[in-house]
Amino acid sequence: MDWRDLGGALAKAGAPIIGAALGGPFGGLIGQAIGGVVADALGVEATPAAVDTAIRNTPATTIQDKLAAAESEAQARWPALAEIAKAEAEAQARALAETNATMRAEQASGDVVQRWWRPLYAFELTLECAAFWAVLTVALARSDTAPLNAAINATGLLTLYWGARFAVLGVYVNGRSREKQAALTGEPVPGVVGAVVKAVRGRK
Repeated sequence: MDWRDLGGALAKAGAPIIGAALGGPFGGLIGQAIGGVVADALGVEATPAAVDTAIRNTPATTIQDKLAAAESEAQARWPALAEIAKAEAEAQARALAETNATMRAEQASGDVVQRWWRPLYAFELTLECAAFWAVLTVALARSDTAPLNAAINATGLLTLYWGARFAVLGVYVNGRSREKQAALTGEPVPGVVGAVVKAVRGRK
């Protein structure tokens, strides 16, 4: 874990400016300095792991007060911090809006490939996993351990392969859910990035 990994958690816990700054492209450069301010406010060691533990174990109201103090101190030390966080959050929001617009355009398109590739992808992945486990089950029922041994030997490769494929599926499911909600309400559905932008703007 490094300081950039805490960007989202800090934004949700009550430090949207620090969270956006750490989660942005400059998070690796400014992480140690800003992370030290957060750690001091929480009364823990200046490491990402210690801060993460404090965020998880401290009551919400207490953590919000401490993080608000950390944000005030960070902005006093680095006046440009809010501008950096705002620019990064808005850039991410624009990218997300463009992605959602592309997905809506695909759904409205008459192109069968554009409309159906993601559902077919999910269906094929489901069948692939089912077939894999069916082969192992049948082999074990016949006391044939060769397929199981082969799968165990290929655990690293299979983990990487299916991890990547299910990650793509997860992005699709999340995006599709947000798309449906946007279609019902007529407004874009804000995510973590949207909350960060709103919080940063509210503090300006």
